[in-house]
Parts: sequence; C-alpha cells; structure tokens
Amino acid sequence: MTFLEKVNERINEVPIQRCYHCRKCTAGCPMAEIMEYNPNKIIKMVQLGMEKAVLESKTIWLCASCETCVTRCPNEVDIARMMDVLREMALEGGSRIAEKNVVQFHESFLSSIKFGGRINEPLMMVLYKLKSGDLFSDVVMGVGMFLKGKLSLVSPRTKDISAVRNIFSKTKS
Repeated sequence: MTFLEKVNERINEVPIQRCYHCRKCTAGCPMAEIMEYNPNKIIKMVQLGMEKAVLESKTIWLCASCETCVTRCPNEVDIARMMDVLREMALEGGSRIAEKNVVQFHESFLSSIKFGGRINEPLMMVLYKLKSGDLFSDVVMGVGMFLKGKLSLVSPRTKDISAVRNIFSKTKS
C-alpha cells in the first residue's frame, strides 16, 4: 500500500488526490509563513510518496487545525484532518519529531480535552510543564496574563463529558 493510500484510508473522506494545487489552502493558512513546507506542498509530498520527509517535518506539528484551509478548498479536501492523520502516523511509526516538545504539548492538549471536554488552560500548562521539564521559562508572562484576567484558574467543563470520553475511548487515545 502506498503512502497516499495509507493516508486516504485513515482520512476516510475526500481523497487527497482531488487536490489540484490551486494553493488556496496555503494563501489562507495563518501558520504557512513559519512552516517549512506549506500545506499545498505537504499534499504534493503525500501524493509523491515522500513518507519520511512528511512525517519528520515540522509542518505537520505547526498546523493549528483552524480549518481555514478546509473552508477555502474548492474540492473540500480536509487538510486539517490530513495533518491530524500525519501526526498520528508519525507518533505510531516512531518518526523523529522535528519540533522540540511538540509531542508533550500535543499530549497535554489532548489530556486537557479528555479531562473536561474543553481546553483547561491551567491543567494543560501544568501537564505540559511537567512533561517538557521546562518549568519556569515563562512564569513571568503567565503571572502577567493571570493579573490581567487573560488566564483563569478554573475553566468551564462540557455538560456531556461522557460523550467526549466516548470519543477518546473509540479512538483509543
């Protein structure tokens, strides 16, 4: 099975080969300028079977999953879902992760969602700091955010937390 076929199988929606490289995804991507490969280039690399280069790229970890690319795509290719699949494949395959501490951030983010159904910023920060070992690098900024009311100690929880946990159990996350 080719890399493209593996990715398409896991996306389970619009196949990647429907992309005709109009670059609307890249034009709207708020993260494109800091990515080593823009979203359009990642799609091309998947189509060409460049598995190692894609799974070891910083780009798949820098995607914010904002779905701007999806709304702009004339062929409805779900690029944000593709990036999720590529991150999963990189983790499962033991690929070298190019972006420092991104796996710890990813795990902390998901743990926070799993706990309360939404992002719990204080919990996510504590989990990330413990996992990364970077305990004090931004304490001053965090205190400043708290004092300005930008960061609360208690985050709202989802009413139907069992539905969220059911999603996690189905995906074995």
